[in-house]
Amino acid sequence: MSNGDVTLTPKIDTKPKLERPKLYKVILVNDDYTPREFVVLVLKAVFRMNANASQRVMITAHKLGTCVVVVCARDIAETKAKEATDLAKEAGFPLMFQTEPEE
Repeated sequence: MSNGDVTLTPKIDTKPKLERPKLYKVILVNDDYTPREFVVLVLKAVFRMNANASQRVMITAHKLGTCVVVVCARDIAETKAKEATDLAKEAGFPLMFQTEPEE
């Protein structure tokens, strides 16, 4: 080292910014044929809701026609919606769950 002159250059550490994945809503669609008790059972089994939460979601869908059950990543939302709809079909009910992007 000569004269003690040292030139330091800062190390630039750039990390690419990752965007969060878009979230999707799972929507319970009310129908006139599926018993309320079965809807509550599906919400508890597939979406791991407690009795009070599943009852509130079911009543909201009954009164308004639809109700958002959960908001999550797309693959999880589609899997849960399909699982719940298939469970209803196996039992002979037209219960339907849909997914759509959250705005």
